Amino acid sequence: MKRVLLTCLSFAVLIFASGCTMMAPQYSASIENVQKLKDKGIGNVKVSDFQLDEKSMPVNDFSLRGSSLKSPYDDSYAAYLAEAIKQELSLAGKLAPNSNTDISCLLIKNNIDASGFSTGTGDIEARFIVKRDGTQRYNEKIAAHTQWESSFVGAVALPRAQEEYPKLVQKLLENLYADPKFIQALK
Repeated sequence: MKRVLLTCLSFAVLIFASGCTMMAPQYSASIENVQKLKDKGIGNVKVSDFQLDEKSMPVNDFSLRGSSLKSPYDDSYAAYLAEAIKQELSLAGKLAPNSNTDISCLLIKNNIDASGFSTGTGDIEARFIVKRDGTQRYNEKIAAHTQWESSFVGAVALPRAQEEYPKLVQKLLENLYADPKFIQALK
């Protein structure tokens, strides 16, 4: 009996002592964003170099009350953002790997905060660059902020924060597509 109790206790300590690693949900394209791309009359685009700016803050590793939230795309949030824009361009019929118009990006800020007792927040910022035939046509920082109802209880707060990440990325891309200079650079 002592042995079983000791084994169970050891197992419980091991589980609670190590932080849990959670996976961010895979990106699902926003139909509204796809429709905006279709309606704007842009040309075909390729998506190339999406990188992390590790100098400004840790953008690829953040903690949700001691648990890590990892990207499902090569363990990189730059790859997450690249996948998101590829999905939306593809659904709009504008993704073309051989295009002479190229979108690249530097992810500057990336955070989901579930530490609040009643409210969670998310912030993301990226520098998007559009080049055509090697000539820069666009170079701007775009940001997004989101907020949602959270909870003091971690079992409620953590899954909500996890679910909010793709929505934060959708909002960032919505803000990007709303920039007339970005749309003009793609025409």
